Amino acid sequence: MIKAGILLLLVSGILSSNANLDTIKVDGGSISGTYNEDIHIYKGIPFAAPPIGDLRWKAPQPVIPWEGTKSCNTFGPSAVQGPPTPFGPWSEEYLIPKEPISEDCLYLNVWTGAKSPSEKRPVIVYIYGGAFAGGGSACPVYDGTAMAKKGLVYVSFNYRVGIFGFMAHPELSAESPAHASGNYGLLDQIAALKWVHRNIAAFGGDPENVTIAGQSAGAMSVHCLVASPLGKGLFKRAIAESGAMFGKSMTTLKQGEEKGAALGTGIAELRKLSAAALLQKQWQGRGPIIDTYVLPESLSDIFEAGKENKVDLLTGWNEDDGVDFSTITAADFKADIAGEYGNDAAKLLSYYKPDSDVDMPGVQTRYSRDLVFGVQNYTWAGVQARRGKVYVYNFTRKLPATGEYIKYGAFHTGEVAYAYNNLKFVKRCPFEKVDYQLAEVMSSYWANFVKTGDPNGKGLPAWKQYDEKGYATQILGEQVKTERLRTRDVLEILQRHLY
Repeated sequence: MIKAGILLLLVSGILSSNANLDTIKVDGGSISGTYNEDIHIYKGIPFAAPPIGDLRWKAPQPVIPWEGTKSCNTFGPSAVQGPPTPFGPWSEEYLIPKEPISEDCLYLNVWTGAKSPSEKRPVIVYIYGGAFAGGGSACPVYDGTAMAKKGLVYVSFNYRVGIFGFMAHPELSAESPAHASGNYGLLDQIAALKWVHRNIAAFGGDPENVTIAGQSAGAMSVHCLVASPLGKGLFKRAIAESGAMFGKSMTTLKQGEEKGAALGTGIAELRKLSAAALLQKQWQGRGPIIDTYVLPESLSDIFEAGKENKVDLLTGWNEDDGVDFSTITAADFKADIAGEYGNDAAKLLSYYKPDSDVDMPGVQTRYSRDLVFGVQNYTWAGVQARRGKVYVYNFTRKLPATGEYIKYGAFHTGEVAYAYNNLKFVKRCPFEKVDYQLAEVMSSYWANFVKTGDPNGKGLPAWKQYDEKGYATQILGEQVKTERLRTRDVLEILQRHLY
């Protein structure tokens, strides 16, 4: 009887703990979610008012309260963008659902394995890529269940993209209290992080132990948030996969306003247009700008002056990260390199080896990888190594593939399903044992970093901290091991000419 009584008390305690998260009070009201595989999941939680009508091209406004308990068991609409059509290596697993898509898109999602709000689990907030023109948190490879099982509270959210998220205009700057315009997508990200700071404890998360993470434009967003004075106090660690925004050529507020004004229509009229009509406008802008508010200076200048928010950093890029699918002859490539790099051209050509036109697809992939992604994350790693902890990786596993997909190898975005242990969502790949092992290792590295700022842990291959003496880089492929950064010499050349 005594044992039975103890068992009853234990079961009652477990049920009571789970019940604590069945209904949660957040900004705007109460919500409920679903419970699966010991994980509480809440999808489609509003974190700001719908940015529609007069709120189009304004900073996100407070959530509109609701009555009763909102059922949060499906993703909110993705931000307005073109239809999610597979292309290149990006099959539907890497794209948003075909519907819903709407300007009313400011929703977030939470996965947690906590049994009680008092647990203070580390929090990871994932920011999607998509060239600042597309993407959304409902992509299958961004699912948070596996990371929640590793003890994290996992959060993802939507932000405005394209003309809706990044258009500057003289009239918008004039109406803004900050006298700035253009970075609405970044303001959405900051609003989501502030929501996390206010509300995540109710999900068993620790608002003082938040890591922001992202890939491609999501990694560039992470870079912007680390640079922005508005990000202060909202996170302590950063994960940037294949993306950063160093360079002196960022668009200024004036230049951004000129691109907006070139549409030839006032803001009042533009706000009356349907989302579909606005999407067809030939707007020439793209992504974050130096708006004097979210980003008071270029990211290069902010980091050079040491004004960025201090974080621990995990960053890297993929073996086949290049996204240049254009064609060029070997002769034209050699001429372009000679004209761009002068005395350094010979060294670059000896590395890329554009010996014939047949070689050019591989040459372009490697050059695009290094120029667009490698040099960016290499630069950030170097800056970070002088100021704090940084761990650098190269993802080299060529995803198992058939047919058209074989040629893409370790493609841009290919590491995401491994890093978050979501291989099961990538239906087209005939994964092997080594892939599941790599996914377990990588997701454990990522989870450990979120928890402590150090990816190392029991049973994992040692990952050495990066510095500018050894350039220790973790190779994430069929074998997991530390090597000196393979492309360091060529990245030094590219960095010298870009910055």
